[in-house]
Amino acid sequence: MELGNIKAVDIVDQMTGAYLDYSMSVIVARALPDVRDGLKPVHRRVLYAMDQMGLQSTKQFRKCAGTVGEVLKSYHPHGDVAVYDTLVRMAQPWSMRYPLILGQGNFGSQDDDPPAAMRYTEAKMAAIADELLRDIEKDTVDFAPNYDNQTTEPTVLPARLPNLLLNGSTGIAVGMATNIPPHNLNEVCNGIIYLIDQPEATTEELARIVRGPDFPTGGIIQGREGIRNMYANGRGRVVVRARTNIEETKGGRSSIIVTELPYQVNKAELVKKIAELARDRRVDGIAEVRDESDREGMRMVIDLKRDANPRSVLNSLYKYTAMQSAFNANMLALVDRQPQTLTLKKFLVHYIHHREIVLTRRTRYELAKAEARKHILDGLKIALDNLDAVINTIRSSQRDTAGLSEELQQQFGFSQEQARAVLDMRLASLAALQRQRVEDELKDVLQHIDYYRMLLSDINEIRKLIKQDLEELKEKYGDARRSEIADDEASDFKDEDLIPNEEAVVTLTEKGYIKRLPSSTYRAQRRGGRGVTGMVTREDDAVLHLLVTHTHDSLLFFTDRGRVFQLRVYELPDTSRTARGEHLINLISIEQRERVTAIVSVPKGISRDFMIVATKKGEVKKTPMDEFEVVRRNGLIAMKLEDDDELVGAKLVHADDDVLLITAQGRAARFSVSELRSASRMSGGVRGIRLTAGDILVSLNVAPEDAELLVVSEYGYGKRTPISEYPRHSRGGGGVMAMRVTEKSGNIAAARVITGRDSDLMIISASGVVIRTDVALVKTSSRVTQGVHLMNLNEGDTVVAVATTNGKKPRATNDESEEDEIEANGDEELLEDTDAVESDAAEAEEAAEQPTETE
Repeated sequence: MELGNIKAVDIVDQMTGAYLDYSMSVIVARALPDVRDGLKPVHRRVLYAMDQMGLQSTKQFRKCAGTVGEVLKSYHPHGDVAVYDTLVRMAQPWSMRYPLILGQGNFGSQDDDPPAAMRYTEAKMAAIADELLRDIEKDTVDFAPNYDNQTTEPTVLPARLPNLLLNGSTGIAVGMATNIPPHNLNEVCNGIIYLIDQPEATTEELARIVRGPDFPTGGIIQGREGIRNMYANGRGRVVVRARTNIEETKGGRSSIIVTELPYQVNKAELVKKIAELARDRRVDGIAEVRDESDREGMRMVIDLKRDANPRSVLNSLYKYTAMQSAFNANMLALVDRQPQTLTLKKFLVHYIHHREIVLTRRTRYELAKAEARKHILDGLKIALDNLDAVINTIRSSQRDTAGLSEELQQQFGFSQEQARAVLDMRLASLAALQRQRVEDELKDVLQHIDYYRMLLSDINEIRKLIKQDLEELKEKYGDARRSEIADDEASDFKDEDLIPNEEAVVTLTEKGYIKRLPSSTYRAQRRGGRGVTGMVTREDDAVLHLLVTHTHDSLLFFTDRGRVFQLRVYELPDTSRTARGEHLINLISIEQRERVTAIVSVPKGISRDFMIVATKKGEVKKTPMDEFEVVRRNGLIAMKLEDDDELVGAKLVHADDDVLLITAQGRAARFSVSELRSASRMSGGVRGIRLTAGDILVSLNVAPEDAELLVVSEYGYGKRTPISEYPRHSRGGGGVMAMRVTEKSGNIAAARVITGRDSDLMIISASGVVIRTDVALVKTSSRVTQGVHLMNLNEGDTVVAVATTNGKKPRATNDESEEDEIEANGDEELLEDTDAVESDAAEAEEAAEQPTETE
């Protein structure tokens, strides 16, 4: 149906067609770069307009407003803001790896400061941009009418420079986007030369030459996997980190110095973000952040607190800020006005093909020009041979120029062009013309003609020219890489990467409250001191376990019901010294009435063969450690127990270790791990020590020959005894005396093996008081002695756990009271008296081997 100029159409078809036209316009004429010269239309128009205005690199600067006006007037009928922004970006050295425009004035900063208005700034083309337009006047590229048909503009530039890979490109079209990173000129040119010589080269071979992106702001690229994907598939995720170094400052502090940032990161916003993270305590350890950048280069300083771990702070900044950023490459470009995702090899192939066409067209242009000159020289040579006749004909002719030209053509056989050339010369010049000069020029022109015809007859000669151009570009503009490529792949940061691996003290109460503190929280005292409050407990609660470990270690929690759970030390709450901590039931799926009876620290990167577990009734079991590698949140069964038995201890051991069991009433049994058969987690145990009535097993230890056993009683008495004094017997015996238990000392509360690596002893009481003292202050004595007073307990308080440290020892304090010193001296006298009443008969009786019970 039509009504005048109005006709009915289907709205779906109309909208579909209109949207497709719009989409293609955006894709082809706005958002995507051409694979040949690496430019979008607006970039190409700015450079061509500057070339036409005479703003080459050797000329003077001109106001940017004039350039923008020329671009708008003749080539790009859009907003002036878009054109000026394009011009500015091509002049920013932090945006372009090889800037195409030289700017004078304020062109912004890496802090995203805006440039000055275009009426204040000046610009001209950079020398490297001249290479993009070289030979454009020699019919090397096609021209098309501009928007109003008043002039023409190039559809592509000759691009002696492989600009697309050198400077990259970013653009968002309709339904697609491109994100091509910049590269190093030397590497790209070498890759093109290699591909010309080896046309069958693979992308993998080319990637060994073009190593990866080279960002103008430098940075460190983490790993090569993203680069390989980008080059092989056209898409890849390239992770870039800031370049940093750690400097020691006064007072034992450290500072993180940032000298390079990932590409397109706003420095001012980064400084602001780091300050916010420090203020909100999302990143601990930062005292101050400031920007000290100047014309010499970028320098951002992050001052750390005295106790901060620089590496952990840096990892946190990588995780939470743009100091580590990902460049998601999408190698999309226009090929024959169609968008295509390209591999590295295809990029280079298309560029080589473009240069072949450009140089072929240039050669044809120069050949035609040389042949035209040869034709003129041939005419001049005829004129020289008939010089007098030509002069006389010109002098005697009464005709106009056109008639005289016809007369010369008829008389001497000139062509129209030759006759015009003779007539255009002044008579004096014609008379003075020398035959030799004409012949020399003709000879030279003939050589050029032969050369041009040779080029056109052999594509390999054209390719040699391409290689020569690239070698010249390397010589003039080549530079070293700015972005370093690290072999280590960047992975998502785990929590342990953000937490320093420092020595920590873990405490667990009977009611299930757990926490960790740095071991430096507890300062060293002399033995017999009163300690400091390590935890404020409820009246009906008491500390049950004390463990010295490291924040990156894993903890295995064994319960009285024979189950095991796992946590990393850094997952435990890090609270104040007097805080109770968090209830364990919130961290692992332990049942309400289930109690943790043993905690084993599994050091990171250290392996053991087996896990030994022991019960209150003296049973033991050996299980391969690999059965504990994966412990689910709901826990695993570690040992099958009898109804009235409880699991009380667990240790990591090697196959050739010895096990030492200690009971509450002071008995000790030592036997080899090899005596135990390997059993699964689901099985029960065998007898390790025969207990007397009322006695229970309180401690399971691994006993190296060159170590000592530290035993501590309920009322704070303790001693060290060489392991060699504990004879090795078969398992299942009654053991030997480990400590003389009296009413004054109380039963044995805990026992621990001391090695040469241990420096300090930590003892905690049921009320939460912790004392830390040098292990060397605990006197070494024999098995049957009572020991010395290690901790002065309040009335009703008892020792519940001991641990040793092997980290940096805090400075010992000298604030103990005179009363403590007198009490310590009295203990030493008691030790001497006890040693004096030892009898050989008693020692022989205690060392007697007890009968071994079978499984």
